[in-house]
Amino acid sequence: MRPYNEPTAARRPAGKKKVIAGLSGGVDSSVAAYLLKRDGYDVIGVTMQIWNQDDKGGCCGISAVTDARRVAQKLDIPYYVLNFKNIFNTKVVDYFIGEYLKGKTPNPCIACNKYVKWESLLEKAVGLGADYIATGHYAQIIEKNGRYTIRRAAEKDQSYVLYPLTQYQLSKTLTPVGGYPKTQIREIAAEIGLEVAGKKDSQEICFIPDNNYGGFISSGKDFSREEFLGNFIDSDGNVLGSHEGIYNYTIGQRKGLKIALGRPVYVKKINPETNEVVLASDADLFVSEITVANINYMALPALETKLEAYGKIRYNHKPALCEIYPAAGGLVCKFSEPQRAPAPGQAAVFYNEENEILLGGEII
Repeated sequence: MRPYNEPTAARRPAGKKKVIAGLSGGVDSSVAAYLLKRDGYDVIGVTMQIWNQDDKGGCCGISAVTDARRVAQKLDIPYYVLNFKNIFNTKVVDYFIGEYLKGKTPNPCIACNKYVKWESLLEKAVGLGADYIATGHYAQIIEKNGRYTIRRAAEKDQSYVLYPLTQYQLSKTLTPVGGYPKTQIREIAAEIGLEVAGKKDSQEICFIPDNNYGGFISSGKDFSREEFLGNFIDSDGNVLGSHEGIYNYTIGQRKGLKIALGRPVYVKKINPETNEVVLASDADLFVSEITVANINYMALPALETKLEAYGKIRYNHKPALCEIYPAAGGLVCKFSEPQRAPAPGQAAVFYNEENEILLGGEII
């Protein structure tokens, strides 16, 4: 069993270093705060208020704030709720809607990490005199080649959603649970009497708890559904039928197409200029090469030559062996075996040849 990932010497507590610990009301962030206090940090718990605080659970509802406050009381640490609704609406919700209307498949958790949980919270934390911020992510921040990067966690690895972090942000971040398996985190929570020890993990997008993306997007005040209606077509351009708006579909989708062709078909491509959704067989979804622009590098200052690596093209994708090499403004990735349904708008994240250290990533 992996031990707790001790910070490097320069990051160990010296004179009670102050940490702003994000508390979501879940077991991971709660135990992260406990571990930091145990190890001598001056911990302040903070919940980021980012969405309408109705009681829908997840990381945004009233119950989440209530759970986080109880954890802070149990750990005997100060606790505050900070309002980040405006930045969340602009950088996460508006971005999510805008990308879907362009026929892309965004990951709002990545945008939230980049702009809210790090950019905005870290700015607030530094302003309050904190040395670090801390989260309950399963990933380990390390130093390699004179740079900060991320080592994948042994279990429940979440390094994929952290690829946008800058060197400065990584230097100011602690991830205490990154070296533990989830089962042990729950055991620790139970041992110290935290009520959230058995709390289920949130699975849905926090601002769309019913997972009805299309319904959420079309509920906008000035939304015109007719602007996004169009046809299903095949790869040769033949019209197969009409669809309900390009924002209802994503690459690789089969369910919910509401079209009967006598054979299984999947979304292969979305053309926002013509509002056409291309349908094809599952075999037609596999590709061997993708391109990524403006990659954010971690373990490397830049990619200067061809390199063997492992590529991950969505959160639940198993990293696959590939070769990456520099191209104008980014890189090209060639997989050893074709991969299913890489979607524009999703992130491609790359690990070293041992499939352990995060090299960098960016949007496909």
